[in-house]
Amino acid sequence: MKYNPNIHHRRSIRLKGYDYSQEGLYFITLCVQNRECLFDEITNKNVGANPCGCPNTNQHANNPPKTIMNNAGKMIEIQWVDLKNRFPNIELHEFVVMPNHFHGILEIVGNKQPQGIAKNNMGQPQGIAPTVGDIIAAFKSITTVEYIRGIKQHNWKPCNRRLWQRNYWEHIIRNEKSYYNISEYIINNPQKWKEDTLYEK
Repeated sequence: MKYNPNIHHRRSIRLKGYDYSQEGLYFITLCVQNRECLFDEITNKNVGANPCGCPNTNQHANNPPKTIMNNAGKMIEIQWVDLKNRFPNIELHEFVVMPNHFHGILEIVGNKQPQGIAKNNMGQPQGIAPTVGDIIAAFKSITTVEYIRGIKQHNWKPCNRRLWQRNYWEHIIRNEKSYYNISEYIINNPQKWKEDTLYEK
């Protein structure tokens, strides 16, 4: 089936009976509560203003928009990368922090051996491999705590005690073609921000 870039705009229905702790690749999308733009902005400001100092300013006119990440967005990125330290049975592939949502490819590996939740003591029973839901729940919890701390200490924009929407979207990546299509979609997401149905000014 051809990859549909609008898949994350539909509420994902978990596959009945599917073992979400098994090895595999998963495309994850999280949306900020009420789609508020809390993490960064996509801008082409100054892109065409001769940034390299060369005489031909026209060559910069069609440069793609850039992601300008604020401190909250940097926190999201740091906590996503740090998941690998908390869950040693995962690998992280392409990801992007957008103004009001997050895309990432999560891979579960090495679940043939019994696993605990590793180093962060988040409550996963020892000897049971964490599921995608466990990993995303930990990420949402950690980032929410950090964001609330940022509100109190650094005057980040208020989020009304809930940073993320209650659910999340996931898509099981079943073949190499799908993997590369989704990776490309994630990489190009900032350039196509204004075409995204999650776009908010």
